[in-house]
Amino acid sequence: MEQRNYETVFIVTPVLNESQVQETVEKFTQVLKENSAALLSTEAWGLRKLAYPIQKKSTGYYFCLSYTGEGNIVDVLELAFRRDERVIRFLTTVLDKHAVEYNTRRRNGEMNQQKAAKETEAVAQ
Repeated sequence: MEQRNYETVFIVTPVLNESQVQETVEKFTQVLKENSAALLSTEAWGLRKLAYPIQKKSTGYYFCLSYTGEGNIVDVLELAFRRDERVIRFLTTVLDKHAVEYNTRRRNGEMNQQKAAKETEAVAQ
């Protein structure tokens, strides 16, 4: 089987304190490592307002995991999400080569540099 690239965004309930939130994220990164997935990045997007209330909550802590794996890694991870009452939503997507390249450039800060360069160029004219 071939390695595939995945991205999983999940929302943790806002009633937890900072250490409980970190513990929750650590649990899922450990699930990935135990199932021989290579974790590329873990991004904390912070506390954000939800589009609609979920379990009577209007905010949640957003996290994004980027990883590569093979086999049933997504099934294993999503089962862990379903069993944990601290996670209120999750979504996993398979990334194609263009999305992987885009994410790498975004994480390295290249997107903002290009945007700033274009704005500077527009001001100079």
